[in-house]
Amino acid sequence: MAEQAKRIVVIGGVAAGATAAARARRLDADASITIIEAGRYVSFANCGLPYFVSRDIDKRSALILQTPEGFKARYNVDVLLETRAVSIDRAAKTVRVQGPAGESLVPYDSLILAQGGTPFVPPIEGSSLDHVFKLWTIPDMDAVHKYINERAPKSAVVIGGGFIGLEAAEAFLARGLATTVVELTPHVMPPADPEFGAQIAASFREAGAQVLTGRSVKGLRPGKAQLDDGSEIDADLVLISAGVKPNIELAKAAGLEIGGAGGVVVDDTMRTADPFIWAAGDMVEIKNRVSGKSTRVPLAGPANRQGRIAATNALGGSMKYAGAEGTSVFKSMHYAFAMTGLTEKAAKALGLDYGASVVHRYHHVSYYPGAEELSLKLVYEKGSRKLLGAQAFGKEGADKRIDVAATAIAGGMTLDDLAELDLAYAPPYGAANDPINMAAFAAQNDLSGYAPLISAEEAWASFKAGSATLLDLRTNGDRRKLPVGGAAHIPLDELDWRMDEVPAGPLLLLSRAGYESHIALRKLAQANHAQLKNVSGGALSLALVPGFTPGE
Repeated sequence: MAEQAKRIVVIGGVAAGATAAARARRLDADASITIIEAGRYVSFANCGLPYFVSRDIDKRSALILQTPEGFKARYNVDVLLETRAVSIDRAAKTVRVQGPAGESLVPYDSLILAQGGTPFVPPIEGSSLDHVFKLWTIPDMDAVHKYINERAPKSAVVIGGGFIGLEAAEAFLARGLATTVVELTPHVMPPADPEFGAQIAASFREAGAQVLTGRSVKGLRPGKAQLDDGSEIDADLVLISAGVKPNIELAKAAGLEIGGAGGVVVDDTMRTADPFIWAAGDMVEIKNRVSGKSTRVPLAGPANRQGRIAATNALGGSMKYAGAEGTSVFKSMHYAFAMTGLTEKAAKALGLDYGASVVHRYHHVSYYPGAEELSLKLVYEKGSRKLLGAQAFGKEGADKRIDVAATAIAGGMTLDDLAELDLAYAPPYGAANDPINMAAFAAQNDLSGYAPLISAEEAWASFKAGSATLLDLRTNGDRRKLPVGGAAHIPLDELDWRMDEVPAGPLLLLSRAGYESHIALRKLAQANHAQLKNVSGGALSLALVPGFTPGE
Protein backbone atom coordinates (compact mmCIF):
# COMPACT_ATOMS: atom_id res chain seq x y z
CA MET A 1 0.00 0.00 0.00
CA ALA A 2 1.43 3.40 -1.01
CA GLU A 3 2.40 5.76 1.80
CA GLN A 4 -0.07 8.63 2.21
CA ALA A 5 1.24 12.03 1.09
CA LYS A 6 2.23 14.29 3.96
CA ARG A 7 -0.11 17.21 4.63
CA ILE A 8 1.69 20.54 5.21
CA VAL A 9 -0.44 23.52 6.23
CA VAL A 10 1.05 27.00 6.40
CA ILE A 11 -0.87 29.78 8.13
CA GLY A 12 0.29 33.09 6.68
CA GLY A 13 1.32 33.65 3.08
CA VAL A 14 3.81 36.51 3.01
CA ALA A 15 7.58 36.35 3.72
CA ALA A 16 8.09 33.35 6.00
CA GLY A 17 4.93 31.52 4.93
CA ALA A 18 5.46 31.82 1.18
CA THR A 19 9.11 30.77 1.54
CA ALA A 20 8.11 27.79 3.69
CA ALA A 21 5.54 26.57 1.16
CA ALA A 22 7.92 26.86 -1.79
CA ARG A 23 10.71 25.13 0.15
CA ALA A 24 8.37 22.32 1.21
CA ARG A 25 7.49 21.62 -2.42
CA ARG A 26 11.14 21.52 -3.45
CA LEU A 27 11.75 18.94 -0.74
CA ASP A 28 8.69 16.76 -1.32
CA ALA A 29 7.05 16.48 -4.72
CA ASP A 30 4.13 14.49 -3.32
CA ALA A 31 3.19 16.47 -0.21
CA SER A 32 -0.17 18.22 0.00
CA ILE A 33 0.68 21.86 0.76
CA THR A 34 -1.88 24.51 1.67
CA ILE A 35 -1.41 28.19 2.53
CA ILE A 36 -4.11 29.84 4.62
CA GLU A 37 -3.93 33.63 4.26
CA ALA A 38 -6.30 36.06 5.95
CA GLY A 39 -5.56 38.88 3.50
CA ARG A 40 -6.38 39.39 -0.17
CA TYR A 41 -2.81 38.85 -1.41
CA VAL A 42 -0.15 36.20 -1.03
CA SER A 43 3.61 36.61 -1.34
CA PHE A 44 3.81 40.35 -1.85
CA ALA A 45 6.81 42.62 -1.27
CA ASN A 46 5.68 44.57 1.79
CA CYS A 47 9.12 46.18 2.09
CA GLY A 48 8.45 47.86 -1.26
CA LEU A 49 5.12 49.50 -0.34
CA PRO A 50 6.52 52.96 0.54
CA TYR A 51 8.44 53.06 -2.74
CA PHE A 52 5.24 52.62 -4.73
CA VAL A 53 3.68 55.50 -2.82
CA SER A 54 6.77 57.61 -3.58
CA ARG A 55 6.57 56.51 -7.26
CA ASP A 56 10.11 55.14 -7.19
CA ILE A 57 8.34 51.90 -8.17
CA ASP A 58 5.69 52.69 -10.77
CA LYS A 59 4.31 49.22 -11.45
CA ARG A 60 2.00 47.92 -8.74
CA SER A 61 2.28 44.43 -10.20
CA ALA A 62 6.02 44.39 -9.43
CA LEU A 63 5.17 44.12 -5.72
CA ILE A 64 2.97 41.05 -6.14
CA LEU A 65 5.50 38.23 -6.23
CA GLN A 66 3.02 35.40 -6.63
CA THR A 67 -0.71 34.81 -7.03
CA PRO A 68 -2.76 31.81 -5.93
CA GLU A 69 -2.81 30.71 -9.57
CA GLY A 70 0.96 31.14 -9.80
CA PHE A 71 1.54 29.13 -6.65
CA LYS A 72 -0.64 26.35 -7.99
CA ALA A 73 1.00 26.32 -11.41
CA ARG A 74 4.61 26.52 -10.25
CA TYR A 75 4.56 24.70 -6.89
CA ASN A 76 1.24 22.81 -6.82
CA VAL A 77 0.41 24.70 -3.60
CA ASP A 78 -3.21 25.48 -2.74
CA VAL A 79 -3.71 29.06 -1.51
CA LEU A 80 -6.84 30.01 0.43
CA LEU A 81 -7.12 33.81 0.44
CA GLU A 82 -9.33 35.88 2.74
CA THR A 83 -9.45 32.82 4.94
CA ARG A 84 -8.92 33.20 8.65
CA ALA A 85 -7.57 30.45 10.87
CA VAL A 86 -10.01 30.43 13.78
CA SER A 87 -8.55 27.72 16.00
CA ILE A 88 -6.11 24.81 16.16
CA ASP A 89 -7.08 21.42 17.54
CA ARG A 90 -3.65 20.03 18.41
CA ALA A 91 -4.99 16.62 19.42
CA ALA A 92 -6.95 16.13 16.20
CA LYS A 93 -4.29 18.01 14.15
CA THR A 94 -6.80 20.21 12.38
CA VAL A 95 -7.19 23.93 11.77
CA ARG A 96 -10.66 25.44 11.79
CA VAL A 97 -10.87 28.14 9.12
CA GLN A 98 -13.44 30.73 8.14
CA GLY A 99 -13.40 31.87 4.51
CA PRO A 100 -15.56 32.85 1.53
CA ALA A 101 -17.02 29.34 1.39
CA GLY A 102 -17.85 29.29 5.09
CA GLU A 103 -16.27 27.35 7.92
CA SER A 104 -14.31 24.13 7.50
CA LEU A 105 -11.58 21.96 9.01
CA VAL A 106 -8.17 21.64 7.38
CA PRO A 107 -6.18 18.60 8.58
CA TYR A 108 -2.39 18.67 8.85
CA ASP A 109 0.53 16.40 9.58
CA SER A 110 2.85 19.38 10.03
CA LEU A 111 1.68 22.92 10.70
CA ILE A 112 3.77 26.06 10.12
CA LEU A 113 2.64 29.32 11.70
CA ALA A 114 3.81 32.41 9.84
CA GLN A 115 1.20 35.01 10.67
CA GLY A 116 3.56 37.95 11.02
CA GLY A 117 2.43 41.05 12.85
CA THR A 118 -0.16 43.83 12.80
CA PRO A 119 0.49 47.56 13.09
CA PHE A 120 -0.21 48.92 16.55
CA VAL A 121 -2.65 51.84 16.53
CA PRO A 122 -2.42 53.87 19.74
CA PRO A 123 -5.63 55.20 21.30
CA ILE A 124 -5.72 58.52 19.47
CA GLU A 125 -9.02 60.36 19.14
CA GLY A 126 -9.93 60.55 15.46
CA SER A 127 -7.71 57.64 14.36
CA SER A 128 -10.62 56.09 12.44
CA LEU A 129 -11.18 59.12 10.20
CA ASP A 130 -10.91 58.56 6.46
CA HIS A 131 -7.68 60.56 6.08
CA VAL A 132 -5.83 58.32 8.58
CA PHE A 133 -3.92 55.31 7.27
CA LYS A 134 -1.41 52.61 8.04
CA LEU A 135 1.03 51.06 5.55
CA TRP A 136 1.34 47.32 5.97
CA THR A 137 -0.47 45.56 3.11
CA ILE A 138 -1.22 46.07 -0.58
CA PRO A 139 -4.73 47.41 0.23
CA ASP A 140 -3.14 49.87 2.69
CA MET A 141 -0.79 51.04 -0.06
CA ASP A 142 -3.63 51.33 -2.55
CA ALA A 143 -5.68 53.41 -0.12
CA VAL A 144 -2.84 55.88 0.54
CA HIS A 145 -1.98 56.16 -3.16
CA LYS A 146 -5.63 56.70 -4.13
CA TYR A 147 -6.14 59.32 -1.43
CA ILE A 148 -3.12 61.34 -2.63
CA ASN A 149 -4.24 61.11 -6.26
CA GLU A 150 -7.88 61.93 -5.69
CA ARG A 151 -7.83 64.30 -2.70
CA ALA A 152 -4.53 66.11 -3.41
CA PRO A 153 -3.55 66.65 0.24
CA LYS A 154 -1.04 69.41 0.92
CA SER A 155 0.27 68.20 4.27
CA ALA A 156 1.04 64.88 5.94
CA VAL A 157 1.78 63.81 9.50
CA VAL A 158 3.55 60.54 10.21
CA ILE A 159 3.09 59.22 13.73
CA GLY A 160 6.18 57.16 14.52
CA GLY A 161 9.79 57.64 13.43
CA GLY A 162 10.90 54.04 12.93
CA PHE A 163 11.69 52.28 9.65
CA ILE A 164 8.21 52.27 8.11
CA GLY A 165 7.26 55.72 9.37
CA LEU A 166 10.38 57.34 7.95
CA GLU A 167 10.06 55.48 4.65
CA ALA A 168 6.49 56.75 4.42
CA ALA A 169 7.62 60.27 5.29
CA GLU A 170 10.15 60.14 2.47
CA ALA A 171 7.40 58.97 0.11
CA PHE A 172 5.17 61.88 1.11
CA LEU A 173 8.00 64.36 0.59
CA ALA A 174 8.57 62.86 -2.86
CA ARG A 175 4.87 63.44 -3.62
CA GLY A 176 5.20 67.11 -2.64
CA LEU A 177 3.45 67.00 0.74
CA ALA A 178 4.59 69.24 3.59
CA THR A 179 5.51 66.43 5.98
CA THR A 180 5.90 66.26 9.76
CA VAL A 181 7.27 63.24 11.63
CA VAL A 182 6.18 62.94 15.27
CA GLU A 183 8.22 60.50 17.38
CA LEU A 184 7.50 59.84 21.06
CA THR A 185 11.06 58.85 22.03
CA PRO A 186 13.99 61.31 22.22
CA HIS A 187 15.18 60.53 18.69
CA VAL A 188 13.92 59.02 15.45
CA MET A 189 14.99 55.47 14.58
CA PRO A 190 14.73 54.40 18.26
CA PRO A 191 16.78 51.19 17.86
CA ALA A 192 19.83 53.29 16.85
CA ASP A 193 22.17 55.24 19.10
CA PRO A 194 21.15 58.90 19.58
CA GLU A 195 23.82 60.41 17.33
CA PHE A 196 22.61 58.38 14.38
CA GLY A 197 19.02 59.33 15.12
CA ALA A 198 20.19 62.95 15.03
CA GLN A 199 21.83 62.46 11.62
CA ILE A 200 18.72 60.77 10.23
CA ALA A 201 16.52 63.61 11.52
CA ALA A 202 18.90 66.15 9.99
CA SER A 203 18.64 64.45 6.60
CA PHE A 204 14.84 64.77 6.70
CA ARG A 205 14.98 68.39 7.82
CA GLU A 206 17.43 69.07 5.01
CA ALA A 207 14.79 67.70 2.61
CA GLY A 208 12.13 70.03 4.03
CA ALA A 209 10.41 67.84 6.64
CA GLN A 210 9.59 68.88 10.17
CA VAL A 211 10.81 66.33 12.74
CA LEU A 212 9.39 66.48 16.27
CA THR A 213 10.86 64.15 18.90
CA GLY A 214 9.72 63.60 22.47
CA ARG A 215 6.22 64.49 21.29
CA SER A 216 3.01 62.54 20.72
CA VAL A 217 -0.25 63.07 18.84
CA LYS A 218 -3.27 63.20 21.15
CA GLY A 219 -6.07 63.91 18.69
CA LEU A 220 -6.91 64.07 14.99
CA ARG A 221 -9.53 65.99 13.08
CA PRO A 222 -9.84 66.80 9.37
CA GLY A 223 -6.78 68.78 8.37
CA LYS A 224 -5.22 69.00 11.85
CA ALA A 225 -3.30 66.92 14.40
CA GLN A 226 -3.16 68.00 18.03
CA LEU A 227 0.07 67.32 19.92
CA ASP A 228 0.48 66.53 23.60
CA ASP A 229 1.52 70.13 24.33
CA GLY A 230 -1.77 71.42 22.93
CA SER A 231 -0.34 72.78 19.69
CA GLU A 232 -1.77 71.83 16.30
CA ILE A 233 -0.07 71.01 13.01
CA ASP A 234 -1.45 70.67 9.49
CA ALA A 235 -2.48 67.12 8.67
CA ASP A 236 -4.47 66.60 5.48
CA LEU A 237 -3.17 63.00 5.53
CA VAL A 238 -2.04 61.01 8.57
CA LEU A 239 -0.11 57.76 8.62
CA ILE A 240 0.23 55.82 11.87
CA SER A 241 3.38 53.75 12.22
CA ALA A 242 3.74 53.35 15.96
CA GLY A 243 5.08 49.80 16.04
CA VAL A 244 4.00 46.27 15.21
CA LYS A 245 2.53 43.65 17.50
CA PRO A 246 2.99 39.94 16.70
CA ASN A 247 -0.07 37.94 15.66
CA ILE A 248 0.05 35.38 18.44
CA GLU A 249 -3.63 35.07 19.37
CA LEU A 250 -4.14 31.78 17.48
CA ALA A 251 -0.98 30.24 18.93
CA LYS A 252 -1.82 31.44 22.42
CA ALA A 253 -5.34 30.03 22.24
CA ALA A 254 -3.85 26.70 21.14
CA GLY A 255 -1.72 26.61 24.29
CA LEU A 256 1.63 27.26 22.64
CA GLU A 257 4.24 28.98 24.78
CA ILE A 258 4.61 32.77 24.50
CA GLY A 259 7.92 34.22 25.63
CA GLY A 260 8.99 37.32 27.51
CA ALA A 261 9.51 39.31 24.31
CA GLY A 262 5.90 38.66 23.31
CA GLY A 263 6.50 36.12 20.56
CA VAL A 264 5.90 32.41 20.10
CA VAL A 265 8.73 30.39 21.65
CA VAL A 266 10.58 28.10 19.23
CA ASP A 267 13.75 26.05 19.48
CA ASP A 268 16.66 26.29 17.07
CA THR A 269 14.78 24.13 14.54
CA MET A 270 11.85 26.62 14.61
CA ARG A 271 9.69 24.00 16.34
CA THR A 272 7.22 25.12 19.00
CA ALA A 273 6.41 23.17 22.16
CA ASP A 274 4.13 21.03 19.99
CA PRO A 275 6.20 18.47 18.02
CA PHE A 276 3.97 18.93 14.95
CA ILE A 277 3.90 22.74 14.87
CA TRP A 278 6.66 25.07 13.68
CA ALA A 279 6.63 28.87 13.56
CA ALA A 280 8.64 31.54 11.75
CA GLY A 281 8.81 35.25 11.02
CA ASP A 282 7.69 38.32 12.93
CA MET A 283 5.54 36.33 15.36
CA VAL A 284 8.38 34.28 16.90
CA GLU A 285 11.08 34.85 19.47
CA ILE A 286 14.57 33.93 18.37
CA LYS A 287 18.05 34.21 19.84
CA ASN A 288 19.98 37.41 19.43
CA ARG A 289 23.20 36.15 17.93
CA VAL A 290 25.31 38.63 19.90
CA SER A 291 23.70 38.80 23.34
CA GLY A 292 22.24 35.29 23.36
CA LYS A 293 18.96 36.75 24.69
CA SER A 294 15.52 35.93 23.34
CA THR A 295 14.14 38.70 21.18
CA ARG A 296 11.88 39.48 18.26
CA VAL A 297 13.50 40.58 15.00
CA PRO A 298 10.68 41.63 12.63
CA LEU A 299 12.77 41.84 9.47
CA ALA A 300 12.24 40.22 6.07
CA GLY A 301 15.65 38.52 5.83
CA PRO A 302 15.38 36.54 9.06
CA ALA A 303 11.73 35.72 8.31
CA ASN A 304 12.57 34.17 4.95
CA ARG A 305 15.45 32.13 6.37
CA GLN A 306 13.30 30.95 9.29
CA GLY A 307 10.53 29.89 6.88
CA ARG A 308 13.04 27.85 4.87
CA ILE A 309 14.31 26.11 8.00
CA ALA A 310 10.82 25.48 9.40
CA ALA A 311 9.69 23.81 6.17
CA THR A 312 12.82 21.68 6.01
CA ASN A 313 12.32 20.38 9.52
CA ALA A 314 8.56 19.97 9.13
CA LEU A 315 9.46 17.43 6.45
CA GLY A 316 11.92 15.54 8.65
CA GLY A 317 15.06 17.64 8.21
CA SER A 318 17.47 18.80 10.90
CA MET A 319 18.42 22.36 9.94
CA LYS A 320 19.16 24.79 12.78
CA TYR A 321 18.74 28.53 13.03
CA ALA A 322 21.70 30.32 14.60
CA GLY A 323 19.77 33.47 15.46
CA ALA A 324 19.83 36.98 14.07
CA GLU A 325 21.98 40.07 14.50
CA GLY A 326 19.27 42.51 13.44
CA THR A 327 21.21 43.67 10.39
CA SER A 328 19.25 46.34 8.55
CA VAL A 329 19.63 49.25 6.18
CA PHE A 330 17.39 52.24 5.63
CA LYS A 331 17.26 54.91 2.93
CA SER A 332 17.28 58.26 4.71
CA MET A 333 16.52 60.69 1.89
CA HIS A 334 19.85 61.07 0.05
CA TYR A 335 21.67 59.16 2.78
CA ALA A 336 21.64 55.62 4.14
CA PHE A 337 21.67 54.33 7.70
CA ALA A 338 22.67 50.74 8.42
CA MET A 339 23.23 48.76 11.60
CA THR A 340 24.01 45.28 12.89
CA GLY A 341 24.40 43.65 16.28
CA LEU A 342 24.31 45.64 19.49
CA THR A 343 24.17 49.40 19.69
CA GLU A 344 26.06 51.18 22.44
CA LYS A 345 22.88 51.74 24.43
CA ALA A 346 21.97 48.03 24.06
CA ALA A 347 25.41 46.96 25.30
CA LYS A 348 25.05 49.33 28.26
CA ALA A 349 21.56 47.99 29.07
CA LEU A 350 22.96 44.45 29.11
CA GLY A 351 25.67 45.49 31.58
CA LEU A 352 28.49 44.52 29.22
CA ASP A 353 32.03 45.82 29.62
CA TYR A 354 32.16 47.44 26.22
CA GLY A 355 33.92 50.16 24.29
CA ALA A 356 32.99 52.13 21.20
CA SER A 357 35.05 53.80 18.50
CA VAL A 358 33.75 56.32 15.98
CA VAL A 359 35.33 57.47 12.75
CA HIS A 360 34.16 59.93 10.12
CA ARG A 361 35.95 58.98 6.92
CA TYR A 362 35.37 59.33 3.20
CA HIS A 363 33.77 56.26 1.65
CA HIS A 364 36.57 56.22 -0.90
CA VAL A 365 39.81 58.22 -1.14
CA SER A 366 39.25 61.95 -0.91
CA TYR A 367 41.20 62.77 -4.06
CA TYR A 368 38.91 60.71 -6.30
CA PRO A 369 35.79 62.64 -7.40
CA GLY A 370 32.58 61.95 -5.51
CA ALA A 371 34.04 61.16 -2.09
CA GLU A 372 31.32 61.31 0.58
CA GLU A 373 31.88 61.37 4.32
CA LEU A 374 30.76 58.27 6.20
CA SER A 375 30.13 57.99 9.94
CA LEU A 376 30.99 54.54 11.32
CA LYS A 377 30.73 53.28 14.89
CA LEU A 378 32.03 49.95 16.20
CA VAL A 379 30.89 48.59 19.57
CA TYR A 380 33.18 45.94 21.05
CA GLU A 381 33.59 43.83 24.18
CA LYS A 382 36.70 44.89 26.04
CA GLY A 383 37.68 41.54 27.51
CA SER A 384 37.26 39.30 24.46
CA ARG A 385 37.89 42.15 21.97
CA LYS A 386 35.02 40.73 19.92
CA LEU A 387 32.89 42.96 17.74
CA LEU A 388 29.42 43.40 19.23
CA GLY A 389 27.80 45.75 16.75
CA ALA A 390 28.19 48.54 14.22
CA GLN A 391 26.24 51.50 12.83
CA ALA A 392 26.94 53.63 9.77
CA PHE A 393 25.46 56.72 8.14
CA GLY A 394 26.36 58.48 4.92
CA LYS A 395 25.49 59.12 1.30
CA GLU A 396 27.64 56.22 0.09
CA GLY A 397 29.17 53.07 1.54
CA ALA A 398 27.13 52.52 4.72
CA ASP A 399 25.63 49.21 3.56
CA LYS A 400 29.01 47.85 2.47
CA ARG A 401 30.64 48.47 5.87
CA ILE A 402 27.72 47.08 7.85
CA ASP A 403 27.68 43.90 5.75
CA VAL A 404 31.38 43.48 6.57
CA ALA A 405 30.62 44.03 10.27
CA ALA A 406 27.69 41.58 10.20
CA THR A 407 29.91 38.92 8.65
CA ALA A 408 32.59 39.61 11.25
CA ILE A 409 30.10 39.21 14.10
CA ALA A 410 28.78 35.94 12.63
CA GLY A 411 32.36 34.67 12.47
CA GLY A 412 33.18 35.74 16.03
CA MET A 413 35.92 38.05 14.80
CA THR A 414 37.88 40.39 17.07
CA LEU A 415 39.06 43.95 16.63
CA ASP A 416 42.46 42.56 15.69
CA ASP A 417 40.87 40.57 12.88
CA LEU A 418 39.03 43.66 11.68
CA ALA A 419 42.18 45.74 11.75
CA GLU A 420 43.86 43.25 9.46
CA LEU A 421 40.96 42.63 7.07
CA ASP A 422 42.15 42.68 3.49
CA LEU A 423 39.34 44.65 1.86
CA ALA A 424 39.05 45.60 -1.80
CA TYR A 425 40.72 48.90 -2.66
CA ALA A 426 40.94 51.11 -5.69
CA PRO A 427 40.42 54.90 -5.60
CA PRO A 428 36.82 54.78 -6.95
CA TYR A 429 35.77 52.18 -4.35
CA GLY A 430 37.61 52.56 -1.06
CA ALA A 431 40.84 53.44 0.67
CA ALA A 432 44.04 51.58 1.47
CA ASN A 433 42.84 51.61 5.07
CA ASP A 434 39.07 51.20 4.90
CA PRO A 435 36.87 52.95 7.49
CA ILE A 436 36.37 49.49 9.02
CA ASN A 437 40.15 49.16 9.46
CA MET A 438 40.43 52.69 10.84
CA ALA A 439 37.67 52.20 13.40
CA ALA A 440 39.35 48.96 14.50
CA PHE A 441 42.70 50.75 14.80
CA ALA A 442 41.10 53.35 17.08
CA ALA A 443 39.55 50.59 19.20
CA GLN A 444 42.89 48.76 19.48
CA ASN A 445 44.56 52.00 20.57
CA ASP A 446 41.86 52.49 23.19
CA LEU A 447 42.19 49.01 24.67
CA SER A 448 45.98 49.07 24.73
CA GLY A 449 46.11 52.47 26.42
CA TYR A 450 48.12 53.85 23.52
CA ALA A 451 45.36 56.39 22.78
CA PRO A 452 42.40 56.07 25.18
CA LEU A 453 38.99 57.08 23.82
CA ILE A 454 36.07 58.87 25.39
CA SER A 455 32.68 59.15 23.73
CA ALA A 456 31.54 62.60 22.66
CA GLU A 457 28.59 62.34 25.04
CA GLU A 458 30.80 61.47 28.02
CA ALA A 459 33.29 64.16 27.05
CA TRP A 460 30.59 66.84 26.91
CA ALA A 461 29.19 65.76 30.30
CA SER A 462 32.66 65.80 31.92
CA PHE A 463 33.49 69.17 30.38
CA LYS A 464 30.19 70.74 31.49
CA ALA A 465 30.65 69.31 34.98
CA GLY A 466 34.11 70.90 35.19
CA SER A 467 35.87 67.59 35.80
CA ALA A 468 38.04 67.82 32.68
CA THR A 469 39.44 70.42 30.31
CA LEU A 470 38.56 70.28 26.64
CA LEU A 471 41.60 71.05 24.49
CA ASP A 472 40.55 72.00 20.97
CA LEU A 473 43.23 71.09 18.40
CA ARG A 474 41.32 72.29 15.34
CA THR A 475 42.43 75.00 12.96
CA ASN A 476 40.94 78.43 13.45
CA GLY A 477 38.78 77.86 10.36
CA ASP A 478 37.36 74.55 11.59
CA ARG A 479 36.82 75.95 15.06
CA ARG A 480 34.79 78.87 13.73
CA LYS A 481 32.40 76.41 12.05
CA LEU A 482 31.52 74.83 15.41
CA PRO A 483 32.93 76.79 18.35
CA VAL A 484 32.97 75.15 21.79
CA GLY A 485 32.68 77.80 24.47
CA GLY A 486 35.15 77.47 27.34
CA ALA A 487 37.49 75.04 25.59
CA ALA A 488 41.23 75.71 25.51
CA HIS A 489 42.48 76.11 21.95
CA ILE A 490 45.86 75.23 20.50
CA PRO A 491 45.90 74.21 16.82
CA LEU A 492 47.72 70.91 16.31
CA ASP A 493 50.38 72.46 14.08
CA GLU A 494 51.27 74.92 16.87
CA LEU A 495 51.32 72.36 19.66
CA ASP A 496 55.06 71.59 19.62
CA TRP A 497 56.09 75.16 20.40
CA ARG A 498 53.15 75.92 22.70
CA MET A 499 53.52 72.95 25.06
CA ASP A 500 53.87 75.27 28.05
CA GLU A 501 50.32 76.52 27.39
CA VAL A 502 48.77 73.08 27.65
CA PRO A 503 46.50 72.92 30.73
CA ALA A 504 47.08 70.28 33.36
CA GLY A 505 45.06 67.09 33.06
CA PRO A 506 42.56 65.54 32.85
CA LEU A 507 42.48 66.58 29.20
CA LEU A 508 39.88 65.73 26.58
CA LEU A 509 41.40 66.22 23.14
CA LEU A 510 39.14 67.45 20.36
CA SER A 511 39.73 67.66 16.62
CA ARG A 512 37.38 67.75 13.66
CA ALA A 513 36.88 63.96 13.44
CA GLY A 514 39.29 62.45 15.98
CA TYR A 515 42.43 61.99 13.86
CA GLU A 516 44.40 65.19 14.63
CA SER A 517 43.57 64.82 18.33
CA HIS A 518 45.05 61.31 18.19
CA ILE A 519 48.30 62.79 16.90
CA ALA A 520 48.18 65.41 19.66
CA LEU A 521 47.55 62.77 22.31
CA ARG A 522 50.69 60.91 21.32
CA LYS A 523 52.74 64.14 21.37
CA LEU A 524 51.44 65.03 24.82
CA ALA A 525 51.91 61.51 26.18
CA GLN A 526 55.54 61.56 25.11
CA ALA A 527 55.91 64.98 26.75
CA ASN A 528 54.78 63.34 30.03
CA HIS A 529 51.28 64.75 30.14
CA ALA A 530 48.93 62.34 31.93
CA GLN A 531 45.16 61.72 32.00
CA LEU A 532 44.65 62.14 28.27
CA LYS A 533 41.63 60.98 26.30
CA ASN A 534 40.75 61.41 22.64
CA VAL A 535 37.15 62.45 21.94
CA SER A 536 35.94 59.66 19.65
CA GLY A 537 34.62 61.09 16.41
CA GLY A 538 35.78 64.59 17.36
CA ALA A 539 33.70 67.72 16.84
CA LEU A 540 31.54 65.96 14.22
CA SER A 541 30.33 63.60 16.96
CA LEU A 542 30.18 66.32 19.62
CA ALA A 543 27.74 68.28 17.45
CA LEU A 544 25.35 65.28 17.57
CA VAL A 545 25.28 64.96 21.38
CA PRO A 546 21.82 65.72 22.84
CA GLY A 547 22.02 69.03 24.64
CA PHE A 548 25.24 70.19 22.98
CA THR A 549 25.19 73.92 22.31
CA PRO A 550 27.98 75.51 20.28
CA GLY A 551 29.28 78.92 21.30
CA GLU A 552 32.39 80.97 21.93
